[in-house]
Amino acid sequence: MDARFTEHGCGPAADHSGSERVAMLRSLELVGSDGADSSSVQSTAARIDATRIASGFVPLAEKSARRSHAPRKEATPRLLSRRARRSKTSRGIEQAHENSDAILGEAAFMRLLQREERRSDRSRAPLSLTLFRLDADAGMPHETLERFSTCLKSETRETDYLGKLGDGIFAVLHPDTAAAGTGSFSERVQRTARGLRYTSRSATYPGDRLEELVQRNLESHTAQPKALPHGTGEYALKRTLDVVGALVALLLAAPIMAITALAVALTSPGPVIFRQVRLGKGAVPFVFYKFRSMSADVPDDIHRRYVENLIKGNDVGDAASEGKGLAYKMNADPRITPVGRWIRKTSIDELPQLWNVLRGEMSLVGPRPPIPYEAENYQPWHLRRVLEVKPGITGLWQVQGRSRVSFDDMVRMDLHYAQNCSLGVDLRILLRTVRVVLRCEGAG
Repeated sequence: MDARFTEHGCGPAADHSGSERVAMLRSLELVGSDGADSSSVQSTAARIDATRIASGFVPLAEKSARRSHAPRKEATPRLLSRRARRSKTSRGIEQAHENSDAILGEAAFMRLLQREERRSDRSRAPLSLTLFRLDADAGMPHETLERFSTCLKSETRETDYLGKLGDGIFAVLHPDTAAAGTGSFSERVQRTARGLRYTSRSATYPGDRLEELVQRNLESHTAQPKALPHGTGEYALKRTLDVVGALVALLLAAPIMAITALAVALTSPGPVIFRQVRLGKGAVPFVFYKFRSMSADVPDDIHRRYVENLIKGNDVGDAASEGKGLAYKMNADPRITPVGRWIRKTSIDELPQLWNVLRGEMSLVGPRPPIPYEAENYQPWHLRRVLEVKPGITGLWQVQGRSRVSFDDMVRMDLHYAQNCSLGVDLRILLRTVRVVLRCEGAG
């Protein structure tokens, strides 16, 4: 689905500025056997630019199962207050759905939008939103607001949701509705609200970022911009932790890295350091470093097929790593050298990425950076792990389900990390990573 915003206007205040596109990927050409070819990078850039993704994540099934058997937390006043606010918002959504005359407030509407996006991720059904803004120059008398809200109520379906996000700003959420449906809806409102001056914009998920559309209009309407309700995978001390942690790790690991470099150079022809194009935050390509663990100048066709089948949930056969479920790493890869098998098992091959951390291209903790041809097979919601969070050397996937979970569950872990990223979370993941690496759990 092409990512586009459509604009509709009524009266002299209509805005016909055209669609706004955000380039999510710039091209980076790196020739040679150890990097991705430029055509793959450029094709991925075109696809990501055309398939931008909205925020929201699907909770892990296994996490839900653990939660159901876990002892209940002590009902502290803070916890009771949070539960009360959540319950009040949920009741407001349910009442608005049962009562076609009800209009949701901003908090309830945004919560509903996130829920419907997650539902769309699972069902792959389109989800559309239409945003209306009354002309502020004409004033906002109560009679005008009432008339316009009445017009919207008369044209919305029973399955639609109507929200009021600010003075003169209304939003209608259309589940199971494609772009053509929002165009028809806007035309009906234009006929019903004849004489009122307003502008309207519509977008369809997953091709468009619905919350981005809402946020941009709210920021231009108010003096103080409001933060999006989702996490961004960043916090104040994250860069400080990355720099200090990478420098300390490089000093401690220097002898191991020197021995590894010598072993790689003596046992197989080719460069010691493997360079490859990967996608960072915002899908910006960068050069990714590892100790070479495979024979040089070998084609990557086998890995391309493996990744495609893995992402699509197909049977990957004997190529999967040992363990239950689908695996993100190949175990029976004929390209791996004897030394390479050992450094992959111990994760020593990842140590050169500390240089990527110092350069600011990666973080110590975050999702693993994908290869461009991997991202070409992503579903729209998968792209969020590329667009929103800086990639890392380790993450939730490595310490919770390393090489033992499906690709979809790995993406859900990445999105969960982006939602809950903090200094405490990063420190716990780093400590658990040390234990996992020492036990050689799931590496291969």
